Amino acid sequence: MKKLSAKTLKKSFLSWYYGHLTCFSQEHMQTFGYLCSMVPVVEELYETKQEQKEALKTYSAFFNTEPQIGTLVVGMTAGLEEAKANGEPIDGETINGIRAGLMGPLAGIGDSLIVGTLIPILLGIGLGLSGNGSPLGAILYIVVWNLLMFFGMRFIYYKGYEMGGKAVELLVGPQAQAIRESIVMIGTMVIGAVAASWININTAFVIPGGITLQSTLDSVYPRFLSAATVVFCWWLMTKKKISPTMVMLILVAVAFAGVLLGFFDPGLSY
Repeated sequence: MKKLSAKTLKKSFLSWYYGHLTCFSQEHMQTFGYLCSMVPVVEELYETKQEQKEALKTYSAFFNTEPQIGTLVVGMTAGLEEAKANGEPIDGETINGIRAGLMGPLAGIGDSLIVGTLIPILLGIGLGLSGNGSPLGAILYIVVWNLLMFFGMRFIYYKGYEMGGKAVELLVGPQAQAIRESIVMIGTMVIGAVAASWININTAFVIPGGITLQSTLDSVYPRFLSAATVVFCWWLMTKKKISPTMVMLILVAVAFAGVLLGFFDPGLSY
């Protein structure tokens, strides 16, 4: 019976961890990074070059998901490849179908959990520690992020390897839908909390009669301009499909025009 060695599994995982965006392009996305991570697995399980060539063809198809949580697919297919090499009724088409079916669900979970929840939390902590120009926040973010990602991805990889095809039912069934909805809800609350804590926009505009617009807004809707800015950015990126970089340039232009027109006071703390 063929069994993947600890050395091969470690090499496969590290190839994915360091190279999941290798040769990244719009046409292939993470295909080549995934392919590289499966090379040591295929080389150990199959003896002849022809067998290795046929096995690697499976991993030349398009692949793209959230890379951290998507580590589960890499570990899972390593387990499936091992089962295939031992004569179980699994072929390349089956493996391709499973990984293609998991790309979307894992991307949804990963984007909500990592991008929408974990990163804003870490950035919020880092910003809080970076007051007065302290480098502590940046150092903390870099160290904590890399430690969490390395050990978290390593755990997910080996868990996928152990689960094999059993992971499919867990990730695409009704339970997975409930998990994804819960994560999205948590991510939304985190983004709202970060926005409320770190976005502070005030206006210096004075209404005729000597009343400041800011005091009027605060009496009706405190921090209205901050909330409006967040909603505006969301609208640009989700409804108008404008890139984050372009949104930042738009905000710079709005701020510049606002200062020139007297709507914003550069002396105020935003």
